[in-house]
Amino acid sequence: MSSDIYPEGLALRHWPGWLGAEKANAYLEQLLKEVPWKQEQIKLFGRQHPLPRLTCWMADPGCGYCYSGLQNVVESWTPTAQTIREQVTKAAASPFNSLLLNYYRTGVDAMGWHADDEPELDPNASIASLSLGASRSFRFKAKTNSKINFSLELHHGDLLLMDPPTQDGWLHALPKRLRVQTARLNLTFRVVRN
Repeated sequence: MSSDIYPEGLALRHWPGWLGAEKANAYLEQLLKEVPWKQEQIKLFGRQHPLPRLTCWMADPGCGYCYSGLQNVVESWTPTAQTIREQVTKAAASPFNSLLLNYYRTGVDAMGWHADDEPELDPNASIASLSLGASRSFRFKAKTNSKINFSLELHHGDLLLMDPPTQDGWLHALPKRLRVQTARLNLTFRVVRN
């Protein structure tokens, strides 16, 4: 686990190369095939826009989740996602009942500034983020002072835990990186309050 010093209130645990390359490659290939990916639409200023990535929400029964006005359809755990959940649960020493998968097809696909602080999510639980595929910059900025920011480069097989109170005081984003031509999957394991 990385022993970096992070800004105040940014409670992160980072395991670079948590999955070895062989296992990370296998999981990437399996998830691309078995996950029912979809491109959701969100409404901004009265107009529908496609999200700049593909997504899938997997969860235990009764663990629905809504963000950006989207009510996610609960998909069953695929065999690969379930295997990864068990491994991440062990590493984090914390159970997870849900998973948001994001498929960034190239560096054009991105995620804007936000916090994972929807009312369905347990604010006392960690969020575990597993990166597979292309390396991308994961950025943080303080909610109260946008000049206070921090960036991590997440690589193939890296595991990042965002512990409380990170979501209370910080926003995070995955900006575009136009030179990246290969895919990245991000798996964020969460705890939804039933």
